[in-house]
Amino acid sequence: MPLTELAGQLGVRVPQGDGREAEITGITHDSRAVRPGDLYAALPGARFHGAEFAAQAAGLGAAAVLTDPAGAERAAATGLPVLAVDDPRGRMGALAATIYGEPGRDLLRIGITGTSGKTTTAYLIEGGLRAWERTRAADSGRPEGLTGLIGTVESRVGDERVKSERTTPEATDLQALFAVMREKGVHSVAMEVSSHALVLGRVDGCVFDVAVFNNLSPEHMEFHSGMEDYFRAKAELFTKERSRVGVVNVDDAYGRRLAGGESEVPVVTFSAEGRQDADWRAVDVESGLFDSTFTIEGPDGVSVPARSPLAGPFNVANALAAVVALVAAGADPRTAADGVAAVAGVPGRLERVDAGQGYLAVVDYAHKTDAVESVLRALRKVTPGRIHAVLGCGGDRDTTKRAPMGAALARLADTAVLTSDNPRSEDPLAILATMLAGAAEVPAAERGAVLLMEDRAAAVAAAVARAEPGDTVLVLGKGHEQGQDIAGVVRPFDDRQVLREAIERGSRSDAVTKHRNDQG
Repeated sequence: MPLTELAGQLGVRVPQGDGREAEITGITHDSRAVRPGDLYAALPGARFHGAEFAAQAAGLGAAAVLTDPAGAERAAATGLPVLAVDDPRGRMGALAATIYGEPGRDLLRIGITGTSGKTTTAYLIEGGLRAWERTRAADSGRPEGLTGLIGTVESRVGDERVKSERTTPEATDLQALFAVMREKGVHSVAMEVSSHALVLGRVDGCVFDVAVFNNLSPEHMEFHSGMEDYFRAKAELFTKERSRVGVVNVDDAYGRRLAGGESEVPVVTFSAEGRQDADWRAVDVESGLFDSTFTIEGPDGVSVPARSPLAGPFNVANALAAVVALVAAGADPRTAADGVAAVAGVPGRLERVDAGQGYLAVVDYAHKTDAVESVLRALRKVTPGRIHAVLGCGGDRDTTKRAPMGAALARLADTAVLTSDNPRSEDPLAILATMLAGAAEVPAAERGAVLLMEDRAAAVAAAVARAEPGDTVLVLGKGHEQGQDIAGVVRPFDDRQVLREAIERGSRSDAVTKHRNDQG
């Protein structure tokens, strides 16, 4: 892409001198990731201005710099041509789409937003997309198209997997990823869209064929000024600039606002609670230990048997959202439902850990109050014994949810083990003190046993030590994560592995005790 053409798109002139006729072959906001021919986007940041790293970008082969007037002089000192605009972040997404040849136009894109369930819904939609691709290939005789996934846990291009750094990639990375998907033969992609992504322009230059709204509850209050600001950020996905049709959960009050006229695009509604005013409904729901079955009723008398491959009423809502999104995209309801039901599981979402123990052990990513309550209530229905739950709150994040999360755990679990999550730069004991204060507000008659253990591995072991046949051990908060951030150092830590090891140690200890008793 000629630099002069990009300058024209921005409405600026390319300075005279070397590089005026440069050909741009890529774009990145990370000076360390620059490749020869890239346009380096030097953005203003909280601590540093990206222009401070323009020399590094130039040394790696950058062909030009995109920045704001404050960074223009420093960027120009590299000798590279500089495109200066008032809001480079706001222009970067559309520019990236142009550089990579509008790759998203060749993909069916389904975006999912909301507080809870984005990851699960994205995986379920991707499973439905795979089934739909198989059906279309069989009907047409052409090769089966690949599917893509972009989200909190990973990005997938077909069966190739790349670990994710954030829920929604930065605009430059996102458009490059779309381009890779197009080259690899991907036809459709399911993607999580965070409120940060919408506010910070990460999905600029992207128009989703279907936008999904799951729910909204307090979260990210360190970023948003309040719930209304949070909602307005999510509602951005349902503007004509960002999507073509919305799929909205009307069991949620904010979803009803979107469906009631606050969406700029046409809306299809769904209700896992069976609301008669919804376009699509889940009825005859039967919850099991590991999944739920139900019937989907839709317009014109459509009735389809369905299954959520994960337990809990909230996952019925996620599965219903996935099916309705696929139908809105053009899939047959039965094909969509079968594809969703076939998903084997979602990393760190109600993920079982089975080491031969006589009780249920589960890891889940729930890290906000509503999600914690939903998981505990779902497991209570299928747990004949007691629930021993482990939970921490992350440092340098929303502080307003810590006391409510501590209270929720103390109220709904028989044993509530309060521990560290990712303390980051904060004092772990200060975080725990706030959680404990919330737990202490629960009346004694309604409160389970509360344990306070700073060390997360010890907390998991303490929960396991209390478990008996018929009980459930639940480790909440980190889910799929494989590290723990303490004072800026990320140490290896996987809740699933730590839980398994604690169970195995307990089993060995029980075996030794039994042997001694048998001998004695």
